[in-house]
Formats: sequence, C-alpha cells, structure tokens
Amino acid sequence: MYVNIEDFKTGWYGMSLTLSTEDIDQLINNLKAIKENKEKHFHFFSDYEGSGGIGDIAFYHNTDKFKSNIQTDKL
Repeated sequence: MYVNIEDFKTGWYGMSLTLSTEDIDQLINNLKAIKENKEKHFHFFSDYEGSGGIGDIAFYHNTDKFKSNIQTDKL
C-alpha cells in the first residue's frame, strides 16, 4: 500500500491510497467486519520510517454520531 498527501495550499489536503490486490481484499474484509459489528474498527498504519506523512488512518462504522463531511464518488 502506498499513501500520498497533497497540500492544496488552501487549508485542504488530498490523500491518495494505492492498493495492491491483497490490500483491496483485506480492506473489503475489514469493511464487511465493521458493517456486521458496529463496535469494531480497524487501522491502516505506517511503519513510521522516513521523514513523516500519514501515521494512522482509523476506520469506524458511523452510527449517525458524526455528520458526514466527505463523500465518495461512484465508479
């Protein structure tokens, strides 16, 4: 998996994830798990090598606790 951060220089940032087939399979399995059990969550995390970047991304099932502030596009 590879993560890239883009600074839009507007106060907003972009983040891209480049996933292998195995990464995609694991992401799908993890998303299914939190869909079935709203108490579960999972992380993508860095090896913390190099000069910095994204250290951790946590995924939770939103049970209407948080108002959505980002969307997904449809392929």
